[in-house]
Amino acid sequence: MQLLFCSKNLTLKTTFCLNCLRLYFEKPDRMCACCLYIFLLRFVSPTVHYTPNPTMSALLRPLCVLLLGLLGVCLPVSSSSCRIRIPPHDQLARVARFVAHQVDWASMATISTHKPVVGQPFSNTFSVSDGPEGSSSGVPYMYLTHMEVSVKDLEVNPQASLSMSLAQTDYCRQQGFDPQSPLCAHIILSGSVMEVNGTEADFAKKALFSRHPEMIDWPTDHNWFFAKFNITQVWVLDYFGGVKTVTPEEYFQADPHRKHH
Repeated sequence: MQLLFCSKNLTLKTTFCLNCLRLYFEKPDRMCACCLYIFLLRFVSPTVHYTPNPTMSALLRPLCVLLLGLLGVCLPVSSSSCRIRIPPHDQLARVARFVAHQVDWASMATISTHKPVVGQPFSNTFSVSDGPEGSSSGVPYMYLTHMEVSVKDLEVNPQASLSMSLAQTDYCRQQGFDPQSPLCAHIILSGSVMEVNGTEADFAKKALFSRHPEMIDWPTDHNWFFAKFNITQVWVLDYFGGVKTVTPEEYFQADPHRKHH
């Protein structure tokens, strides 16, 4: 079971919040902390009924807290859980690093070399990883082949733009944020794509294969190679007030893993 953010969309007529009610049918092994709290109440005392502001006896309160604590230790916690949260919106560089590490794929726009759209933007989907989970480098790595349509564009002009959004994770849906909402943090990276070799290729392999294990079995006759997105500018939209920019230096110096309380 994974602990999730509570949607806080509670009604008097439902036992669980609407978010968990929906997840029950989609992913029954997942439950938010609020509904786990309710579940424990009912487990400890079936006669206790949930209200939006439940009152507990002096005996039940510490017992539920203890059980929640034990479950918090024993259960795996997802990156979108209450123990790891998106950095504050005013810490732009950290938000950008956080988004870049959370997502597993990105939309990359190249300048097309293909008729009838030569010279026009051409967007395509690519699996990415900036490192194994919990080990962020900030550099988006990709596993490419020269047979791929966008890679043919990059051979002529390596400049590209890479877009990533927390809408690609569970976060925005759990919070009730539309993918286009500024509150659903997303970043746009400007730069170029370049092949990597040596020790950096070894790291790229570990970063990608740990999060995209299917890649290991992709056809060897496609002459796959590891590449990175060389960042020259970072654009961040994570709150109201318009898009903001972050320099590569600020981006790579930021720590996306610092915990909040």
